[in-house]
Amino acid sequence: MAARIALLKYLRVQPRPAQLQNPRLIGTSFNQLFKRHFSEEVRGSFLDKDEVRDRVITCVKNFQKVDPSKVVPNAHFQNDLGLDSLDTVEVVMALEEEFGFEIPDNEADKINSINLAVDFIASHPQAK
Repeated sequence: MAARIALLKYLRVQPRPAQLQNPRLIGTSFNQLFKRHFSEEVRGSFLDKDEVRDRVITCVKNFQKVDPSKVVPNAHFQNDLGLDSLDTVEVVMALEEEFGFEIPDNEADKINSINLAVDFIASHPQAK
């Protein structure tokens, strides 16, 4: 509370207790007061991780240089699937096409396994 008053004085705003500003806030915790609220549209725009995993595995299995029997959810592109760095870039490009958004180069360089691809795509709001 002291930090709030100090900040308000610095900003030249008259400090008033929160309870007087809004009587509904009595008994409300700090976390409840400053909790971020997102619209339903934003909250619902992320893809389900299981759906992403299935689509990524299907996309990697369809890649011509990959043996489909070796594709498992924790497969590493170079170590387990035998892909080189150029092949990995092609897989990432196929994933971009599959999910309808562009993966920045600095993030694409970090994607070297199916799990990393699933985690990145599932956490990206533009993935379709």
